[in-house]
Parts: sequence; structure tokens; C-alpha cells
Amino acid sequence: MLHDRRIPRTKANIDHIVVSSSGVFVIDAKKYMGRPSLRVQGGLFRPRIETLMVGSRDCTKQVDGVHKQVDLVTAALQSAELAHIPVAGMLCFVEADWPLLGGDFTIDGVRVLWPKKAVSYIVQSGGIDAPATRLVHRTLAQAFPSA
Repeated sequence: MLHDRRIPRTKANIDHIVVSSSGVFVIDAKKYMGRPSLRVQGGLFRPRIETLMVGSRDCTKQVDGVHKQVDLVTAALQSAELAHIPVAGMLCFVEADWPLLGGDFTIDGVRVLWPKKAVSYIVQSGGIDAPATRLVHRTLAQAFPSA
């Protein structure tokens, strides 16, 4: 795990980068109150529009932020000839009002969930062996220094 990593040439950071046998997970942690939900409008005859809501607050722009971070991590892996390593984005709401059953969802390819649910995805077995995970970890630690 790499925590609080600086994005070079910016003042921005990546909250967490996790390397496991199933790939790399870019996690943006948010401390928002309210219940996260996916609001879908349109569909058959109109364009489908998905909105990330936390309580009554529109948090869709947070999804765009995760995409930018995933793109940066993907580019760092590509420059190290590790483009075959899968990279996934997660938006983790740590103090939200999650339901007892279910509740996590995906919006525009980004998983929206809570910490324990994130762990359940991270620990799934995958096809990346231990030496490769160490190489990916070293590569990302160099590309994104501690903030």
C-alpha cells in the first residue's frame, strides 16, 4: 500500500494506491455524511445520465477526479512497460450512511464503496505473482513520492 502520494508537478495527491495480485487500485477516500446513491435519468429515448449523490449533495465531479488519478497511474505503468497490469478506481466514503445489505455500486467504471468492501475487492486472487507485485509497487512508489 502507498498512502498519500504526491502527483509530480502539481499540488494534488492520490490518497491510496494498493498493489495486489489482482491489480492496482487507486482509492480516493472521502469523509462525507449521508447515503451514497446512484441517480439515473434518461435511458431508452434520452441519453442516460448517471449522477453520484451523497445525501442531497451531487458528488459526480469526484468520479472525474478518480479517472484522472487512474490515468496517471496507468501512464506510469505504461512507461515502465507494465501496461498489462490492470488499474481500477475506487471512491471510498468512510463515514457515509451505508445500508446494512448491498449499497456499493459502480458509476462510469469507478466503484463507490466503504473501506471493508474495498478490501474485499483488493484481496481477491489474481494472476500477478509476488515478484511482479513488488516491481509494480517500486515503480509506483518512484513515480508518486510521499506527499
